[in-house]
Amino acid sequence: MRDTVKTVGNMIDKQKICFISSIDGDGFPNTKAMLRPRKREGIKTIYLSTNTSSLKVNSFRNNSKACLYFCDRRFYRCIMLKGNVEVLTDQASKDMIWQIGDKMYYPLGKTDPDYCVLKFTAISGRYYCSFKSEDFEI
Repeated sequence: MRDTVKTVGNMIDKQKICFISSIDGDGFPNTKAMLRPRKREGIKTIYLSTNTSSLKVNSFRNNSKACLYFCDRRFYRCIMLKGNVEVLTDQASKDMIWQIGDKMYYPLGKTDPDYCVLKFTAISGRYYCSFKSEDFEI
């Protein structure tokens, strides 16, 4: 990759879903499909919305290690980011990523106690393309 931030950022922005992996209480990975990230700061910090009551939130509160995975099926290019997740429940974080239509998932709106923000902070990644892979640091 010539420009890691540009290549990875563009791919993140074009995908409609991403996969997030957490570590469960027994030490096993647990992967879930999620809607695309709501906001990103470069490729280091990525914000997603989710339900506070979800199993993954409980997992992240016990073990912050995580992976995000994005796949462009058309060209079979993939990006895996490793890092840590912080569960944010403060109103400023909720307001920051709230979108029209979110009320369908969080009926009480921005102040819904079952609405929270996952702040993913990447430390490294791996890019897969043309039957090759490349590790990168962030």
